[in-house]
Amino acid sequence: MDLKSPETLVCLKGVRKTFPLPGGSPLVAVDDVSLTVDAGTAVALTGPSGSGKSTLLHLIGAIEKSDEGDIDVAGQRVTGLSGRALAAYRRRIGFVFQRFHLLPTLTALDNVMAPLIPFRTDFDKAARARELLAMVGLADRAAALPSRMSGGQQQRVAIARALVNQPVLLLADEPTGNLDSHTGGAIVDLLLNLRDEHGTTLIMATHDATIAARCDRAVHMRDGQLTTEAIS
Repeated sequence: MDLKSPETLVCLKGVRKTFPLPGGSPLVAVDDVSLTVDAGTAVALTGPSGSGKSTLLHLIGAIEKSDEGDIDVAGQRVTGLSGRALAAYRRRIGFVFQRFHLLPTLTALDNVMAPLIPFRTDFDKAARARELLAMVGLADRAAALPSRMSGGQQQRVAIARALVNQPVLLLADEPTGNLDSHTGGAIVDLLLNLRDEHGTTLIMATHDATIAARCDRAVHMRDGQLTTEAIS
């Protein structure tokens, strides 16, 4: 698939997700959400804390399973996947989180390679990891441990790791939330450059109106539903 084409890459129809609460009605985290995302575009998912942004990303990435509705990504029906098919799908999705989730005892290079370790590949794993570190501006930090890196550098390593499986879709959950505004802006620059230079499809949850305005589209969530309300 040519990810620079205007094809629909992500399609959600009537997606719903609830979580049980002790002694009460279940929490409706995502409520009847329908959404399409074209390949090669950057979409900002906005809304206040608790609006369902993270849960929706987790459903698209198959970290969580929906209770109702259909999710299709790159022509594959995600809802209903299990076992090896589910694991294979997850490897096609890149995740970037607010908390970097780097392994503290591994170097930057080894952190980027980590998702590849359990699998045989027809390419050199270390070479790909070095290439990605260079892409995110960290060619000279391959041997550094996370504790010896700034927050912005750690997030760049996390982005390189998310790209190591050449994902069809990159999901970013508040990727600038733990960074100062200058460093956060540089991370957004990097993510949008991936869209511009490599045709990467990006869905990014953010509460920052400035970041949302830089994406191709912004959709707003409140109380688990998509709304027409603009981010403030």
